[in-house]
Amino acid sequence: MKKTPCIVLFLILGLQLLMPVAHGRSQLVSLGTGGVTGVYYPTGGAICRLVNQARKQHGIRCAVQSTRGSVANIGRVRSGELDLGIAESGWLYQAWTGSGRFADDGPAKGLRTLLKMFPEYLTVLARPGAGIEQFSDIRHKRISVGKPGTSQRSTMNALMRGHGWGLQDFAMALSLGAAEQASALCDDKIDVMIYTVGHPSGATKEATRDCGGQLVAMDDKSAAELTTNNPHYVPMVIRAGVYPANQKDVPTVGVNATFFANAELPDAVAYAMVKSLFEQFEQFRAMHPAFATLQPQKMVQGPFPAPLHPGAERYFREVGLLPQAVTGTSILK
Repeated sequence: MKKTPCIVLFLILGLQLLMPVAHGRSQLVSLGTGGVTGVYYPTGGAICRLVNQARKQHGIRCAVQSTRGSVANIGRVRSGELDLGIAESGWLYQAWTGSGRFADDGPAKGLRTLLKMFPEYLTVLARPGAGIEQFSDIRHKRISVGKPGTSQRSTMNALMRGHGWGLQDFAMALSLGAAEQASALCDDKIDVMIYTVGHPSGATKEATRDCGGQLVAMDDKSAAELTTNNPHYVPMVIRAGVYPANQKDVPTVGVNATFFANAELPDAVAYAMVKSLFEQFEQFRAMHPAFATLQPQKMVQGPFPAPLHPGAERYFREVGLLPQAVTGTSILK
């Protein structure tokens, strides 16, 4: 009879130890990506796959959602509809500071950086015979400006402002999604498609393969106008041979993709997300050609478009990737 209370006590303690594990195993986090033909979608899929492979260690399950891209992801993570997202660094910085595209929304001080990802290139693809040799030649052509609220539309708006153009300066301006543009180009519905994306991308591959779409260089004037007024863009080069039909280096501009979260994401979850990726990093790099040249040291170097999440920072310090205190939060110096 005297042993009964001890047995009950041990049972209670055992259940208490098991409860956090059971709770962790039922925890689901959602990750906003982009269109299925871009690089955000497979990036989110790769991250979630690695997180789910390590689920027995941390009890977290990751689910990918296809979205309209950067701007949509920022809004949905900010509102709490999504836990995590991928976005162009420039838009994330503007959201965090409440500037530019997000001036009317006010600063989104609840956004946090987890990782800097791959470079994204402003990609201009022209239909053969359209008479487009450089970006400034797209005036008076049939173009796709992207759907309202997308980063593609925001980028196009910035380019038009730099040139003093309006939609009336084009023969036709369609609001096509990223996945629709390649088909429209090949079906002779538009002369040029514009897309900020990591390479290789499905949509670019489709357009170059199926109808001979040609990458168009960003002329110096256009590049200067965009980078001067939008400092998160920097000069980049799409290397020859990324697509078989394009065998020359193509000068352009671009940004970095950033993996980010809401500040309310528990530190333990942020820690587990980045740990799952870095402990399986070689597998991650093999999951998509855009990841092949990524280096962990560069992915955790600031300045960042939004402050680094404390959970991610803790992991980076533990493994020696971030030995000193992070003082910068901005992507701009």
